[in-house]
Amino acid sequence: MVLFRSSFFQSLISIPAISRIRRNHGLEHATLHILTERFPHLRMAGHSDTGGFWLLGDIPLEDVQSAVMEAEARLRSGEHNLAVHQNCGTNLATAGTFAGLAGGMAMFGVGSRMRDKLERLPLAVVLATVALFFSRPIATLLQAQVTTSGELEDLQVRGISESRRGRIKAYRVITQG
Repeated sequence: MVLFRSSFFQSLISIPAISRIRRNHGLEHATLHILTERFPHLRMAGHSDTGGFWLLGDIPLEDVQSAVMEAEARLRSGEHNLAVHQNCGTNLATAGTFAGLAGGMAMFGVGSRMRDKLERLPLAVVLATVALFFSRPIATLLQAQVTTSGELEDLQVRGISESRRGRIKAYRVITQG
């Protein structure tokens, strides 16, 4: 998309803090891909920030460590597609935004009576469903070009620590660069 290639947009995503989050997010996704290959039925989640990322899930520390190292190596060897993940929050946010806007558009100009709104509801459902369908490729594009990066550049893993958040195991992956 032209918007994502504009010089303004490129300068925005190259701001050091945003760049770090994008690269950490890409490494987080690559790690989740590898862990999913090893533990296909395990529920996991992640969250990235400027200092690294969190992984949540009942995974042995040794497996997290080896998955992070493999993810880093595979991204550096050119497997940038690992930075995009189908269960990313970007996909949910994009789908929700598109569906909400479509539903809102369907209600534009409807009368103030509840009956008027209920009569327009089937149209809102159809438009929201179509919006969800079209949001998928756009969300993938947003992930690949905006919210993640498979190009790690000078990003390096500095440490991994384990903790608990209630009954959930949490791992903090600390990065630098």
